[in-house]
Amino acid sequence: MSHVHVSNIGRIWKVFGILSAVTIIEVILGILKPEVLHMNNFMGMNLLNWIFYGLTIYKAYYIVWAFMHMEGEKSSLRSAVVLPLIFLIIYLLFILLTEGDYIHEVFKNSTIKWNF
Repeated sequence: MSHVHVSNIGRIWKVFGILSAVTIIEVILGILKPEVLHMNNFMGMNLLNWIFYGLTIYKAYYIVWAFMHMEGEKSSLRSAVVLPLIFLIIYLLFILLTEGDYIHEVFKNSTIKWNF
C-alpha cells in the first residue's frame, strides 16, 4: 500500500494571497481614513471601525477554515466549532461597546476628571 503525496503549494499561495489582500485593505483604510466612513456613526461607533471588525472576523474565520482544515469536515462539526465563536465575539463586542459608552458618558458628564 503506497501513500501518494499531494502538493499544497497552490493552496498555500491562495490562502496567503487572500489574507494579504484583506490585510492590505485594512492598512489602506487605516491610513486614509475615508471621511465618509470615519465620520458616520452606526450603533455608537463609526463605520470604519465596523469594517475593521468585519474584516478581522473574516480573517479569523478563514484562518480556522484553512489552517485547521475545517473545509474538509462535516458541516455539523464546522457549525459546532464556528457558531459558538461567532456568538461569543458578537457578545463581547456588544459588552465592550455598551460599557465603553457608559464609562465615556460618566466621565464626560460628571465632575470626575479624566486621569488617564
